[in-house]
Order: sequence, then C-alpha cells, then structure tokens
Amino acid sequence: MSTEIKKEIQLEIAHVLFIDIVGYSKLLMNEQRTLLDTLNQVVRKTEEFRSAEAAGRLIKIPTGDGMALVFYNSPEAPVECALEISRALKEHPDSSCAWAYTVDRSAASSM
Repeated sequence: MSTEIKKEIQLEIAHVLFIDIVGYSKLLMNEQRTLLDTLNQVVRKTEEFRSAEAAGRLIKIPTGDGMALVFYNSPEAPVECALEISRALKEHPDSSCAWAYTVDRSAASSM
C-alpha cells in the first residue's frame, strides 16, 4: 500500500519592505561594503525588525545592494520599519548615497 502525504497549504498576507541603495554600482567596492554594513546595522536595530524577528514573523532577503523584509504581523510593520530606518540614517551624514524604500502587500504560502 502506498501512503499519501498531504501537505496543508496555509495562505497568509505578507507585507514587504524593499530597500535599495541608490547609486550603489557607481561606488568603489569598499564603499559598497561599508554602506551595506551600515544599512544592515541600522535595519537590525529597528524595533519593528527585532520584534518581528523575535516572533518568527519576518523573512529577510538580501538583494545585493539592499534587501526585502517580509513582515507577517501587520500592514503597518514595514511602514513603521521604513520610518525608523529613515530616522536612523539621518544620523549617518557620511553616507554619500540615497536610500529607496517601497512597501508592497502580497499573498504568500507557508507549509
């Protein structure tokens, strides 16, 4: 007898924050690394990031010159996170590049 394995697919709404470093490819490699490190540090220090990560409700996807943060807790989470990042980056006036943010809402499945 063959045993059938059924996987239940559960759909959830995901709220995505896309972050990009504008002008990244025009920088020297060490400048790229420095900016990416700064961005990662700033993002990881935000309350929204830490809260969602601790609750297991966040996926971080590196994109080369930025990242996508997928929040599963609320539609406000990526917006609040972007605001926190924006405020924190104002404390880094040495950054020669601009930062771009996009917030998106999409359906995702989890097994």
